[in-house]
Amino acid sequence: MAKVSIKPLADRVLIEPMAAETKTASGLYIPDTAKEKPQKGKVVAVGPGTKDEKITVKVGDTVLYGKYAGTELKLEGTEYLMMRESDILAII
Repeated sequence: MAKVSIKPLADRVLIEPMAAETKTASGLYIPDTAKEKPQKGKVVAVGPGTKDEKITVKVGDTVLYGKYAGTELKLEGTEYLMMRESDILAII
C-alpha cells in the first residue's frame, strides 16, 4: 500500500479497490468485458470525521462498499475511490 498525499475531509474515506476477480470458483476465466466492478478495497486515508459522525474505519482496513459508491479518481497512476464512511457496508 503506497503512501498517498491526499487527505480526505470530514467523514470521507479514500479506498484502493481490490482487483476484479479473473476466475470463477469453478476455474473459468472471466473476460474483461464481463468483470464486475470490485466492491472490496483497502482504506488508504481517512478524514477526521465530524462532530456528529466519528470515523470508525482506519487505514489498512479491508472494507465492502456498494457497487456504485464513491467517486473514482486517479492519483499517480493508481485508481482510488473517495466516499463517505456511511457508504461503507462492512469491515472484513
